[in-house]
Amino acid sequence: MTDAATGAVRLAASARRTALVLRHDSAIGLGNLRPTLEAHGYEIVTVDAPHQDVAALDALAPDLVVVLGGEEAAYETDRYPYLADEIALLSARIDAEAPIFGVCLGAQLLAKTLGADVRKGPRKEVGWLTVEPTEAGAASPVRHFAGVPTVQWHGDTFDLPDGVERLATSGQYENQAFGRGDWLLAVQFHPEVDEAIHEDWLREWGDELPEYGLTRERLREERASYGPRAQAASAALLGEYLVGLEARDRIPGGSRSSATAA
Repeated sequence: MTDAATGAVRLAASARRTALVLRHDSAIGLGNLRPTLEAHGYEIVTVDAPHQDVAALDALAPDLVVVLGGEEAAYETDRYPYLADEIALLSARIDAEAPIFGVCLGAQLLAKTLGADVRKGPRKEVGWLTVEPTEAGAASPVRHFAGVPTVQWHGDTFDLPDGVERLATSGQYENQAFGRGDWLLAVQFHPEVDEAIHEDWLREWGDELPEYGLTRERLREERASYGPRAQAASAALLGEYLVGLEARDRIPGGSRSSATAA
């Protein structure tokens, strides 16, 4: 039995809420998101998508799927076949309106699954930058990042899919967050980045920073200034989203009863 299949068995057997985390790089983990998931009673099952069999997973077994970032591009399914398996999993969950939270590559994969174009942007967006919630975003969990610098580190972008609401934007990239109902939330920025992840990224990809007028030292200074506020905003964003899912679970026929029945 593969690790992914073992995870699926664990998901099916668990009486607790379960969060399936699709990870693409060990340096791009849950970070700030983990304590909030655990505080809301989620058992976390992590699948390393490049090395485990995503196709073996039961798409509807977990209460929540979290799709993290990565260096891959959502349109590189020929180069990275496991991305096609992720898209199939996300498509099944979307059809069932089963909760999904996507971050960076996760947001791009959701956009592609929903039929939108995903492509290279004009220039990478890198650093501690702000996003601006839209009118819809101001009434969503994304509102907690209004005026709060957060980490951006991406070069791809996407069109806004049909049937979703744009929740945040920025001067360089129009689509920074989108959602559908109370169950799907996708953000282009990185609410998960804690101090350990920040250092991992500076070590792994810091050599490209001068191209964007940045240095490792400057980003460390900005992390010291902005990190605590960003961490609080991350907890508030994810916490509010999870509270919404919990309220949905209490409605007869809601996501928990339908998505975990298999």
